[in-house]
Parts: sequence; structure tokens; C-alpha cells
Amino acid sequence: MSTMRAGLLLAAMTGLFMAVGYLIGAQQGIFIAFVLALGMNAFAYWNSDKMVLSMYGAKPVDRNSAPQFYALIERLAARAQLPMPRVYIMDNPQPNAFATGRDPEHAAVAATTGLLAMLDERELAGVMAHELAHVRNRDTLIMTITATLAGAIGMLANFAMFMGRGNNRNNPLGPLGGILVMILAPIAAMLVQMAISRTREYGADEGGAAISGDPAALASALAKIEHGARHVPNNAAEANPATAHMFIINPLSGRGADNLFATHPSTANRIARLRTMGGAPAEPSDSGPWGPAAIVQPSRPSGAPRRPRPRGPWG
Repeated sequence: MSTMRAGLLLAAMTGLFMAVGYLIGAQQGIFIAFVLALGMNAFAYWNSDKMVLSMYGAKPVDRNSAPQFYALIERLAARAQLPMPRVYIMDNPQPNAFATGRDPEHAAVAATTGLLAMLDERELAGVMAHELAHVRNRDTLIMTITATLAGAIGMLANFAMFMGRGNNRNNPLGPLGGILVMILAPIAAMLVQMAISRTREYGADEGGAAISGDPAALASALAKIEHGARHVPNNAAEANPATAHMFIINPLSGRGADNLFATHPSTANRIARLRTMGGAPAEPSDSGPWGPAAIVQPSRPSGAPRRPRPRGPWG
């Protein structure tokens, strides 16, 4: 995502924040919201990565605690010509991953234990290359700041509902204004998140396929993660829905508004694009933990028996 586009989206979120302030407290509300927006943007710039990692209980790992996973990230970062990011693992059964950080020099990538258990080495390389593509494209800053501001807008909307119940003379629309803010502000924030996510996910898929050199493996991984995310709840994401757009696949279980307010493009469309890049359909590989003994199997002729793949624990 270009610097100009990121700036425009940040301006849109800040403007929405100030509009909510106006509906709550007219001109005084605008001033208060503007000051809060400046403060939150500054705070998010320096601390949003730490906040998001903390929300999901992500634990840092290194060559000693997770040698195979860490070595994989090292290889991919070298291919992408990026500084080595901080590496985290989240103790969460849902397969998923995200990247965060204000720039490539302060980036972090995180994967769940569910992801490490489900994917083989090729697929995991594709997923983490996708996250490194976000870092290289400098998507991570706008992702984390947007999540912070979206959460704040939701909080202001709840405050507007409270103010609407009272007799606040500073509210230009009275109780009606509180109701409008409560309903429309979170929807507007979701629309901005949707615009960000749909653009960046396609770009990161393309960049991740280029970094890993294996678009078919990323396509296979997306299919598995989509299935897992639909069947395994992510309680931390449910408690922090404003961060859902950061993940490679939507981690939320609620699908009622998925078509209208989806934070991610259609997984089927993403897979189709990746298969086109690879020149052939991606064949899903056997799921299971990958590790020191994990072997990437070469392509086999149709109808030929599948050779067993040695398995080993990641760590």
C-alpha cells in the first residue's frame, strides 16, 4: 500500500473519529476528538504492535526455543531482503497468522500453534512469506493504527449511546444523535477496514508467492486455514474484533455480515488467483505438524501412490 494511500486512510479514520465527537458534543466534541485522535495515532505508531501481540498472548521465540520455525523466517526474510523480524507464537488452536510493526526495522510476525500443527513446511513457508510481504509493502503500520482507531470509534459509539440517554445540550442531535452514532460509526469504521484489507491481501498473496516461490503451497494453506477458522473459535479475536483484518484469514466465527462487511477478500478468489500464478491447480497436502523431519514432496503423476511424509514436532 502506497504512503499516500495509507495517509488518506488514516485521515479518513481520524475524520470519522472527529465526526463522532461532533455528534456527541458539537464543536467542543470535535476539539476533544481531534486531540484524542492525535494522541492515539502517536501512541499507536509507537506501541500498537506491542498492544496487538499482548492481546493474543503472543510469546517471542528464537533459535533455541523454536529452531525450525525461526530458521524458516530467517530464510524467507533473506529472500525478501528484509531485516529479520521478531518472531512470535500464539497458543491458540485456530490456524492463523499476522504481521505487525511500524516499519520493516521494527516488524514482528506471529503464528498460532494451530497453524504450526496443521500445515506442512511448504504451506507454512507460503503463509509466513505472505506476512513478510505485508512488512515489505509497509502494510503493517496502517493495519495496526486502523485497528486501534476502529476500536476507539466503537468505544466512542458506546459513549454516544450513553450520552444520548441523557439531557446533553452539547449534543446537536440529542438522543437521536446518540443512536445514529451508536449504529453508524462502527459500520463506517468497518467499511474503512474492509477497503484496507481487500487491497492489501491480494498484494500480500502475490508478494508472498514471489518470496516463497510456491504459489500453489500458499493456495493450499489458505484452503486449510479457511476451513480451520470456520470450525475452531478464536476467543481472543472474538474479544477484539477490530483486529480481525490483520490476520491472513478472518478469525471471527460470526458470518452473518460476511458478504457486506467482509474484512478479507473471498478466499476462493484468492486461491484462484494463486493457482493462476502457479500455472496449475494447487493440490492440498496432508495436514499435520511440520518440523526437522518435514520433507517437501515433489509433484507426482496422477494416480501414483502417495509416499508417506516423515513428521516431527516443531520447536
